[in-house]
Amino acid sequence: MLSIFRQVNAHEVLPNIADIRIEGKSISIDLRFNVEAFLSDINLSELVSTDEAEQIESYQKFRTFTPSDLSAAFETKWKIFTDLIKIKDANGSLLTNYSYKSLDVENLKNLKLPRLSRLSFAVKRSKDLSGFTVTFDERLGSTFLRQSEVEYGLEQSLSAGQTSKLINTGDGEKRSALDRLLNYIPIGFKHVVPNGFDHILFVMGLFLLSLKTSTLLWQVSAFTLAHTITLIASSFGIISVPGYIVEPLIAASIVFVAVENIFFSKVNSWRATIVIVFGLLHGLGFASVLAEFGLPTNHFLPALIGFNIGVELGQLGVILLALLLLGLPFGKSLHYRTRVTIPISLIIALIGTWWFIERTIFT
Repeated sequence: MLSIFRQVNAHEVLPNIADIRIEGKSISIDLRFNVEAFLSDINLSELVSTDEAEQIESYQKFRTFTPSDLSAAFETKWKIFTDLIKIKDANGSLLTNYSYKSLDVENLKNLKLPRLSRLSFAVKRSKDLSGFTVTFDERLGSTFLRQSEVEYGLEQSLSAGQTSKLINTGDGEKRSALDRLLNYIPIGFKHVVPNGFDHILFVMGLFLLSLKTSTLLWQVSAFTLAHTITLIASSFGIISVPGYIVEPLIAASIVFVAVENIFFSKVNSWRATIVIVFGLLHGLGFASVLAEFGLPTNHFLPALIGFNIGVELGQLGVILLALLLLGLPFGKSLHYRTRVTIPISLIIALIGTWWFIERTIFT
């Protein structure tokens, strides 16, 4: 049980976000990344949580640094950091003239929350540079890369250590709305699997009470419709709710569904209302993640739809895995409720309760 709560308290490994643009004779990059992990020499490609790292004590120490102290510590290792980013021209020649601009570190009150700091730097380019590729070392983890201030600039989700496609220094190749949609599907999927542990637990709570296909279908459909509404409304600026309100309520929704599973053996009439209300909350949570990435002004709606499709695929993946591991092997057993539904729901309720306390008191 202790290991479960360690995972709950973990500092989630988030994908980096790299915005690249051409400015005169330079390639400018704004990179949001985990600077504490870099300073602690943690290889993020091997982790879901920084709490799993051997260098956790060093990492925790850097987490306590003030923004100015953390920036100063990074500047002493700036040259080392440049070795982790390889920028090559179309002929494969390495660009090496890096210049540091700034490091913007968020001043977190709750040190248990993950944090991405914004690093701004530039690389001098040759006059005849028609295109280039970027490779972020695997130790930095996965990266969502996009070319900003260009109507048809490149967008790509890079796994750890993967080299980008060729980035055109001109206006780029024209992409369709379908391209935008497809680019944002993996972002939505990764927010649920593996990064959205709270959303995974909520979906598991919906799954555990009944294995009837019709019951699962209407619950998932109601949840999908609800969080789609608030995701779209929030993305268009129609509604805005602070994270310090949304996150504890999401934890409370997990507890409620899990406790209901423990005390009731059948789906109650109020379940649909509860699923819809909590779906609206989870949609606000999805929207906060999407806000971190930002949506392109060109093909805004297809990108938003792509993200939502990715979320749905992630949720369906969770349910499919649960069916394979729990439903099919044990679903017809007379002891399914006492040996599967209640014990797992109890664990989910305890985790959700701890999250609620943590997000209420320490935020």
